[in-house]
Amino acid sequence: MRILHAINSVNPAAGGPVEGIRQLGTAVTSLGHAVEVVSLDNPEAPWVGAFPLPVHALGPGMLTYGFTPRLVPWLRRNAGRFDIVIVNGIWQYQCLGAWLALRGSAMPYVVFTHGMLDPWFRRAYPLKHLKKWMYWPWAGYPVLRDASAVFFTCEEERILARQSFCLYDVCEAVVGYGVSGPPERNADSQIAAFLARFPKLQGKRLALYMGRLHPRKGCEVAVQAFASVLAQDPQWRLIMAGPDSVGWQAELARMAADRGAAQAITWTGMLLGDLKWGALRAAEVLLLPSHGENFGVVVAEALACGTPPLISDKVNIWREVQRDAGGLVAPDDVAGASAMLRSWSALPIAERTEMKKRARACFERRFRIEATARRFVCILESSTLRTQTPEPIGRYVRFPFGRRSVAPRQ
Repeated sequence: MRILHAINSVNPAAGGPVEGIRQLGTAVTSLGHAVEVVSLDNPEAPWVGAFPLPVHALGPGMLTYGFTPRLVPWLRRNAGRFDIVIVNGIWQYQCLGAWLALRGSAMPYVVFTHGMLDPWFRRAYPLKHLKKWMYWPWAGYPVLRDASAVFFTCEEERILARQSFCLYDVCEAVVGYGVSGPPERNADSQIAAFLARFPKLQGKRLALYMGRLHPRKGCEVAVQAFASVLAQDPQWRLIMAGPDSVGWQAELARMAADRGAAQAITWTGMLLGDLKWGALRAAEVLLLPSHGENFGVVVAEALACGTPPLISDKVNIWREVQRDAGGLVAPDDVAGASAMLRSWSALPIAERTEMKKRARACFERRFRIEATARRFVCILESSTLRTQTPEPIGRYVRFPFGRRSVAPRQ
């Protein structure tokens, strides 16, 4: 197949969707398919040239929405070179632009929501949700309604997406998600590289938060929970690894200082390559008490390193982690995160070792990218050719006044 991804930006600081395209696109390419990307980036941006797949950067787009008059004409000229277009994200111009360019044509497109229909946003940002409601009927709902399929990474994400807007009519497909494991031959050197960069962490017990510093991610819960258990074992250190996407780090640092934990927290910024893998390997646990996490690429990466994740039940793959006993799960509050840290600390060394083994087995069973890529291509072919898939695509309809229906795709 010839596949085109459309996304706002391939900047790795944007988080999971970009990493998903990078890893899944590379794996799909290895299966013999062709994968390209169209983005709203400035073509001079450094991350465009560094991306491992061909990128057609049509920006810079206007504001965070990314509007550019170049997208629709480019898609109309070039869509015929591809078998299918995958639209990543729904609240920026790549989504509306793809619909404007492709509606009424023979070119199928699918939408990958990447958790952007999670009802958490409605509760956390009611004014923003009202703004989205004004956008939804004319520039959100029609795009999903007319798509060949709307993709979700797991069943939990599909269920939650149905709760955000009462005007909802989509062909749904759970396609799964995965990551490539770390380069095994470099394990010791990766740990050494990370500890050389942050030498004060040598010989300490390390809990790792990795992700954007954003209110949805539960960073404040991680900081407060860590401070609550630090007094019991002063050897613990918390690594806060990720870009400060909303200017929140200073407030989080003050929160840590107020609780006497400032000196035990290391703020690394975004980690890439060996430093990222070194942090994941050096840590005893990954701590991610997120208030809403579509999939959690970093959770799968931690599992791949045999590092048990301590996650909230708002991370959508929590059931898989819990079912395989590869980590711990609790509510997304300070009490829940504190309980997980204490439970881990109380485990005998032999039981910690067994959980690390189960974490790695969970990754191999559920999240290795090669198996995900094969299933992904199978479902893409069903979206293009209307063939049967292991899990047929079905339509879910929800209209105002409580009218709902679920039916196989026609």
